[in-house]
Amino acid sequence: MARAFYWLVPHPFMTLLLTLVWTILQNQVSAGMIVFGLILGIVIPWTTSIWWPDTPRGFRLGKMTTYSVMVLWDILVANIEVAWIVLTVSNAKLKPAWIVVPLELRQPEAITVLAGTITLTPGTVSADLSDEGHSLLVHVLHTDDPDAVRDDIKTRYERRLQEIFS
Repeated sequence: MARAFYWLVPHPFMTLLLTLVWTILQNQVSAGMIVFGLILGIVIPWTTSIWWPDTPRGFRLGKMTTYSVMVLWDILVANIEVAWIVLTVSNAKLKPAWIVVPLELRQPEAITVLAGTITLTPGTVSADLSDEGHSLLVHVLHTDDPDAVRDDIKTRYERRLQEIFS
């Protein structure tokens, strides 16, 4: 029974989300709009399910919530730091760097979250992932010690993501 349900509705959360978004976009709640939204919510995930990756195994929502709060705090602090750098450091004294961060993460979802975290944090950008997915190339706006930035990324973000996705 459960197999038949997941064959028809491969991503139940996406089905509910699409139904809700469709109903909201119509600016009216009626039985017809909800049914049509439900049809879209079933058809779209069903027809695109062959391109979706498998669901991550062992995802820990509680730790992800803590991680998200930490990242929001880091974004706030980094905004202040980048503003300070822009206002006080001349272009001649700016020390940008390219840093290769070796990865212990292997799950594509975890690597994506790490790359997104780095890019969302002002002053750093994830620029490339190696072909094998074993290292991430990161650009830093200003640093005196690239090794410390690499170590900070590994201990502050990657280690926590390993706990979340293990």
